[in-house]
Amino acid sequence: MPTGGDELVAALERAGVDTVFGLPGVHNLPAWEALRTSPIRLVGVRHEQAAVYAADGYARATGKVGVALVTTGPGAANTLGATGEAWASGSPVVVIATDIPTSLKRRGIVGGALHEAEDQQRLFSTLTKQTFRLDAPGDVERAVNTAYEAPRGPVFVEIPTDRLSAVGPTWDVGEFAPDVVEDEPEGVQQALELLAGTWKPLIVAGGGAIDAGPEVAELARRLGAPVLTTYSARGLLGRDDPRAVDLPPHLPAIGELWDEADVLIAIGTDLDGMNTMNWRLPRPPNVVAVNVDPADASKNYLPDVVVAGDAALGARALAAGLPPAGADVWASVVTARRRARGAVRGDHPQEIAFLETFARVVGDDVNVVADMCIPGYWLAAMYQPAGPRRFQYPMGWGTLGYAFPAALGAAIAGPTLSVSGDGGFLFACGELATAKQERLPLTALVVDDGGYGMLRFDQRHSGTETYGVDLETPDFVRLADAFGIRATAVDGLSDDFGTTLASHLADPEPTLLVARAALTPPPTTSPRWHRQGPPTWADPLAGLGG
Repeated sequence: MPTGGDELVAALERAGVDTVFGLPGVHNLPAWEALRTSPIRLVGVRHEQAAVYAADGYARATGKVGVALVTTGPGAANTLGATGEAWASGSPVVVIATDIPTSLKRRGIVGGALHEAEDQQRLFSTLTKQTFRLDAPGDVERAVNTAYEAPRGPVFVEIPTDRLSAVGPTWDVGEFAPDVVEDEPEGVQQALELLAGTWKPLIVAGGGAIDAGPEVAELARRLGAPVLTTYSARGLLGRDDPRAVDLPPHLPAIGELWDEADVLIAIGTDLDGMNTMNWRLPRPPNVVAVNVDPADASKNYLPDVVVAGDAALGARALAAGLPPAGADVWASVVTARRRARGAVRGDHPQEIAFLETFARVVGDDVNVVADMCIPGYWLAAMYQPAGPRRFQYPMGWGTLGYAFPAALGAAIAGPTLSVSGDGGFLFACGELATAKQERLPLTALVVDDGGYGMLRFDQRHSGTETYGVDLETPDFVRLADAFGIRATAVDGLSDDFGTTLASHLADPEPTLLVARAALTPPPTTSPRWHRQGPPTWADPLAGLGG
């Protein structure tokens, strides 16, 4: 007779799950036993937070749902930081955790059973789309579908440990088939009427448009619109589209495109604070939003029209209502990019040299996962990936320590390079064991500046002496060697760095590269934003059009 663990794994298989990241505990071992004979790949990590980061990295790299399986109480609680990042970034992740046996559960009383929490589901309620306690037909498949359906985001599933270990039917497995309905987006005609009277359209595409690159490109071609992307949509149009700006509005020459536009078409983005310098970019005279969630589309820059629907369907419907021949781009994207890069090069020659070396060495097939660190900030601002889903950055919650554990999941999809600072890498350095055990095609780059470089800059920028930001760090090469992982250290981020990085990326086994260097933060970091003052919506009349 099958156990509840067998039923759980069978349901995951029916839902199309092919990889699970997790950590075993006494309460979830029946699921581990069921995975022993399942075609699902089990990747065992060294910390529960890493399981969810890895599931998130896998989801972003593949476009599939990432699944993490952990144990009760502290095991579940350890995932909350990573679950929050998935929530803030709209990443489809399913966190599955056990709960204490139903026979020991008493409403309103915490009796002290092993790993007991008063209400595990409530821990996750503000960081997930939905929480489930596994007791209804098709709940596992329903949870996976809920994470994936727009707007995407994480869900939490709780299973009492006695139901997981019980032999025989433990719940009515049933069947679940999602309703697949592609409704025509609303608001298209009103948007076309508005666009007919404008001359300088600008498209901003976000993470909700990550799979709508061709549709966004066609809309931009017919409008003659430059296209900006948020951090979550880097590489959306590839490198060759003449309308792809590939730089952020934090650079003055690019911000001028925003200033001059007479209509903004926001596709799959809520125009958050980090992409708008905390909403200091002024609201253009007209705003059209394409978004599956009208409330999400309207919370920052009030749109004149909301096209309520999927990014691809909405962009396609708008393009279909425009002349097919296309229009000339109203601004010179090449000139804007040249001016923006030239200004940065003058102030930051070392950092530009790093970016150019990085672009020359890192192949188009490599997934790049950057952390909240100074080299990661530079890559998020100015690195041009070959296409969508080739670059990841934790700019939802801004979680330090994301890159290396998330890269474990991205490496399931193919060659991967994580970029961390020395401080952030130490959050999860134990996952070197996971990379080695799974023989992942993963290069971990650690840029070692002896501490928390961004915070050091913040303190100096505010005129105070540095304190608590300089770190004692291990010999990273010897640390990697202890895990049986090839490691190299270089000084600087120029020629020797490029040659060594190329050799690491060519190695199909996991490796570690340490570059001893200190960089200055880019203009995309908040202390260096060129627009200061209150956010535009602080004015009660702002965002009302006209």
